[in-house]
Amino acid sequence: MIDQHTRAADSPSAGASSLAETLNADCHSVQLDRAALQRTMQAQGDAWHALVTERCPHLFADVPVFITAAQMQLMHDVVDAVHRVVALDGWQAASQALTLAQQNESVNHKAKSAFFGYDFHFDEQGAHLIEINTNAGGGFLAALLLDSQSGSNLPGAAVAEENLAQAFPDMFRNEWQLERGDAPLNNIVIVDDQPEAQYLYPEFLLAKNLFERAGITTFIAAPADLQLRDDGVYLAGQKIDLIYNRLTDFYLQHHPALYQAYLDGQVVMSPHPQAYAQYADKRNLALLTDADALRASGAQEADIATLQAGIPRTIIVQPGMEEQLWAERKQLFFKPNSGYGSKGAYRGEKLTKRVFAEILQGDYVAQKLAPPGERALCLNNAEAAPLKYDVRCFVYDGKIQLVSARLYQGQTTNFRTPGGGFALVRVLS
Repeated sequence: MIDQHTRAADSPSAGASSLAETLNADCHSVQLDRAALQRTMQAQGDAWHALVTERCPHLFADVPVFITAAQMQLMHDVVDAVHRVVALDGWQAASQALTLAQQNESVNHKAKSAFFGYDFHFDEQGAHLIEINTNAGGGFLAALLLDSQSGSNLPGAAVAEENLAQAFPDMFRNEWQLERGDAPLNNIVIVDDQPEAQYLYPEFLLAKNLFERAGITTFIAAPADLQLRDDGVYLAGQKIDLIYNRLTDFYLQHHPALYQAYLDGQVVMSPHPQAYAQYADKRNLALLTDADALRASGAQEADIATLQAGIPRTIIVQPGMEEQLWAERKQLFFKPNSGYGSKGAYRGEKLTKRVFAEILQGDYVAQKLAPPGERALCLNNAEAAPLKYDVRCFVYDGKIQLVSARLYQGQTTNFRTPGGGFALVRVLS
């Protein structure tokens, strides 16, 4: 079902690049086996299948996305370089000073944080990391999609760990053991604001089922459902071992009691605010693309070169930059420092003066524009329509677990495009 051996030892020929471009440009070339996907979805239970059908009609894309082994190698190289740089003492100090994240000052959590998402755009110059997320959604859904197509004769190979149904629970067990040693992990609570109202609530249910098949009692709850006591965090009278954190309040600024419980070690949390501060706060992209700052942090020249080539140049928006940023806006993409899900993000060429003024007053970074790739799609036998795509590497402790893509139309990623959604990624060598 899954192939780990897609990392190229040598640069692939131009033929792989040409074939990937040809397949991505042809909406008739390769189609998803929708019947197999439907069978896999129905196997999750009638209630789950009905929920996805009614709430998320555009959750899974109709076609796979094709990339080359060289592009896959570039993503590996960038992920590896980021992981090495963030481990440096110099980076820890620089990132802490930049993000002003108080949780970095006195507490060093051993948990690595589950489900990092490294999001890439591709063009003829290579692979470009546009952002890092620490509570990346879609891992369980992408695994289901991959499993549904295991019998399909698709070109290329998938990139994923050998047994994701085991790897995902093992990841959370490892998070627990890093903080608690050999004590057994008895339960997990998946926490988000109004979880049943979240678009990806079906994924929470998938995670719950997977964890429970692995012998871990699992709950889904809102922060308000939790009771914080002197000896830990409780849900309906049961002491909670680990919180799988899906909140987009990344620093827990709006959940002070939960934040204090995390700081005091009353519960293991994954992903956690410290990881967000070190990796995913958008201001870190400015450090990762600043060669002098990287050298001051102790980074090796090879890693600096990889990051300079693999991450679009990013700067922190500051007073006094109005004229420069407005003049260069068509080559820039603006993102809030603690943004998520493309909320508050703007492509510079579409900015109005009013929105630009708001950006100048807010906490934003400006990133050199790296347009997404395109995948052709035919709907209802109509002419081919180009959909944009980005590629997400799901990463744990610096290792890529799974590679997926998201197909969409519009300025930013979404799940509103017919034929779009989470897509298989196939690597051509």
